[in-house]
Amino acid sequence: MALEWVVLGYAAAAEAIMVVLLTMPGLDGLRKGLVAVTRNLLKPFLSIVPFCLFLLMDIYWKYETMPSCDGDSCTPSEHLRHQKSMMKSQRNALLIAAALVFYWILYSVTHLVVKIEQLNQRVERLKNKD
Repeated sequence: MALEWVVLGYAAAAEAIMVVLLTMPGLDGLRKGLVAVTRNLLKPFLSIVPFCLFLLMDIYWKYETMPSCDGDSCTPSEHLRHQKSMMKSQRNALLIAAALVFYWILYSVTHLVVKIEQLNQRVERLKNKD
């Protein structure tokens, strides 16, 4: 079950790297290529949304079916296992949130960069027309 979390982590990292590269000043020469690559990757990265929802339901199901460890009903090792399981669930939920937020930011930034390029081309055409 750890493979899906690795895949989600790599996808979130790739999204974060693309956002950083798109917003980094001084990369004007590479920006057109980066925008083209990012626009082509947005549709495949959209599959992260249902994947995250599935993993979120998995976390919820594990939380609901987890035996409770209250007071003296558990041994110290069971109590520790319960705490570790809760920490992993919280970490995984944070990873899901990060992946979804990075996808949204990547989509928004790519859309804004494309709009800026279109407006710059429009201004150049108007300057050349005069």
